[in-house]
Amino acid sequence: MEGQFQLLFDKMKIEMQKQTAELSNAIMEKIEEKLKPIVEENKNLKIKVGNLEKKLDYLQREKKSNNIIIHGILEEEKSTLELFEKLKKVFRNELGISMEEYDVKKISRIGKSIKGDKPRPVLLGLNSAWKRTEILKKKKNFKNIYVTEDYSKETIEKRKALQPKLAEERKKGNIAYIKYDKLVVKENTNANDKRKREDSNSPQADIQPKKQQTLMASKNNRVNAFDFMRRSNSLSTIITEGKQ
Repeated sequence: MEGQFQLLFDKMKIEMQKQTAELSNAIMEKIEEKLKPIVEENKNLKIKVGNLEKKLDYLQREKKSNNIIIHGILEEEKSTLELFEKLKKVFRNELGISMEEYDVKKISRIGKSIKGDKPRPVLLGLNSAWKRTEILKKKKNFKNIYVTEDYSKETIEKRKALQPKLAEERKKGNIAYIKYDKLVVKENTNANDKRKREDSNSPQADIQPKKQQTLMASKNNRVNAFDFMRRSNSLSTIITEGKQ
C-alpha cells in the first residue's frame, strides 16, 4: 500500500516538474517576444548615438580646423587690437609671415586671468587653411614662443595617453607620430637594413685574413729560399773541399 502511494507521489512530482518546465518556457518565450522589439530599438539607438557622436566630433574638428594656440606671448595688451598688432609683429619678424586683419576670424586669450601667473595662451582663428599651414611649418623659428593645434579636451587626453607608446615605437627605430588622436607607426626599413648589415659578417673581415695569410706565406717562402741558398752554398763548399 505504501509502495503504491510512493509510486503515485513520484508520478505526481514528475508531472508537476514537467508542467513547471513547460510553464517556464512559455513565460520565457512571451518575455523574449515582448523584449525583442525593445532590444532591436535599443540596438538602433546605439547606432544612432554612435553616428551622432561621429558627426559631433567632425563638427568640432571642422570648427577648430583653422585654429592655432600660441603660447608665450606676454600679456601686456589692453585691447584685442593691441594683441593682434603684437602677433602681427611677431609673425613678421620671427617667421617672415605677413598677417592682416582679413586673415583673422577670431583672436582671444584662453582661461581666467591670474595676477603674477604666466601669460595665458592666445587662441587665433584664421580664415584660410593655407595661412595656418604656413605658420605651423615655420613654428620652429620662434624663439620664446611655441605653437600648438587647437584640440578638444578629449583629444588632448587621448594624445597624452599615446605618448608612452609613441616613445616606445621610436625607441625600436620605427617611424611613429600622432595624427590627431591616433598613433601612426611605420616600420623603418632603412634602420632594419642597416641593422642586418651590421649583424652580418663584413666582406672586409673575410678579405683581411686572406691578405694576412698571403703575406705570411710569401714571407715564409722568402725565408725558405734563403735557407735553401745557404744549404746549397754549404754543400758546394763541402764537395769542393772533398775533391781537393
